[in-house]
Amino acid sequence: MPQSFHHYTGLIELSGLLRARRVSPVEAATLMLERIGRLDKALCSYQTVTAERALQRARLAEAEIARGLWRGPLHGVPIAVKDLCDTEFAPTAAGMTIHRDRVPARNATVVDRLEAAGAVILGKLAMTEGAFGTHHPGMPTPKNPWHADYWPGISSSGSGVATAAGLCYASLGSDTGGSIRLPSSACGLTGLKTTWGRVSRDGIFPLAPSVDTIGPMARSAEDSAAVLAAIAGFDQRDPTSLTAPVPDYLGGIAAGVQGLRLGVDDTVAASLHADVAHVLESAAGIFAQAGMRIGSVRLPAFDRVLSVGAAYSAVETLWSHRDTWPARAAEYSRVLAARLESAANVTPLQLIEAQLERRDFAGRVAALFRDVDLLLVPVLPGPVDKNVDYKGLARLVRFTAPFNASGSPTITLPGGVDRNGLPVGFQLVGPHLAEDVLLRAGYAFQRMTDWHTRHPAQ
Repeated sequence: MPQSFHHYTGLIELSGLLRARRVSPVEAATLMLERIGRLDKALCSYQTVTAERALQRARLAEAEIARGLWRGPLHGVPIAVKDLCDTEFAPTAAGMTIHRDRVPARNATVVDRLEAAGAVILGKLAMTEGAFGTHHPGMPTPKNPWHADYWPGISSSGSGVATAAGLCYASLGSDTGGSIRLPSSACGLTGLKTTWGRVSRDGIFPLAPSVDTIGPMARSAEDSAAVLAAIAGFDQRDPTSLTAPVPDYLGGIAAGVQGLRLGVDDTVAASLHADVAHVLESAAGIFAQAGMRIGSVRLPAFDRVLSVGAAYSAVETLWSHRDTWPARAAEYSRVLAARLESAANVTPLQLIEAQLERRDFAGRVAALFRDVDLLLVPVLPGPVDKNVDYKGLARLVRFTAPFNASGSPTITLPGGVDRNGLPVGFQLVGPHLAEDVLLRAGYAFQRMTDWHTRHPAQ
């Protein structure tokens, strides 16, 4: 086994070793499965481990590579997917005891696309109940690998924990109000919330379909680009997926950011913990060194879109659970049950008001990109311990949920640590379909910093 190959080897670096046949896919899968077996009883990041099938797919990848067939940078790489992605080879519970034994008839499009790219899927990653705000008490609750007393983020908590702890080389998460970005920030990862419609939602258990997105969670922008390239693009199974061409995300990632304009709202810092404000200030300085032009902007007010957003989100969540609510209400946790009950109180006028406010907010965000190319925004306002009360979540998604309302793509990058030594991330936000620019900016930042290379002690 090459000395450089280990559980924290970058996906792209591992891909090169696999292609050169210096490492075999079976070796890589075996390393991950052994590590999962040793560590995940404490971390609880996996809902289901598909060990036998993963080794079978690894042997297939090994045989293909040996005869000269190369499917691309994911070929033979062990990854995992959030347990709301339908899989015909394993249950898809979506964090719910109701669905613990549900095995779909076919895979989600993103699963098929990952496997077509040669990825070896290790299993399904634990998540909050129905991708909402808390974990069901009867399901695994992932633990932050940096410190078990601190929040791992929601709802792609298992994706964040497994990727950060070296239990897969990348993962898929979903994001409806921050569910890729929150665990990416809390666990020290690079997470990409895609433009709504950039990635197919076919076979994805919905929370609020008009804002649900799927995207990669990885250890670097480069690794995220490889995953996004495999899953992005129009899908006939999802008529809402976008027909826009898919750029060469990985091929263009090193183009640099010279001359790009980065918008910063200086008034935001006053609402942040000092450690988070420092990370944002430091990031702006690094982007300036990389050649970006830093300009002042004023973000549209978030309060209104956040308050009315609860209306359409609750109603869409009720629709998503129409087959089991209220028929099986006793099997829901208190938090998700309260969410579904609240939907009954939303009036038609409130729903229309929410949709109009959302469109107004999206227009204001789009207007900012006449003057700048990207925005620099926090992810979380400050450190979060593990005792997060659901009522406090509104504060935690203050800087993430608005960009679901606008449909904007954002990348979360690790940019420092707080006074407890825990990761602190920040967001770059771009105009619709600017994932390629976000990845370029993330790559440039990570060429100048090493925050993305730091890992938990396990």
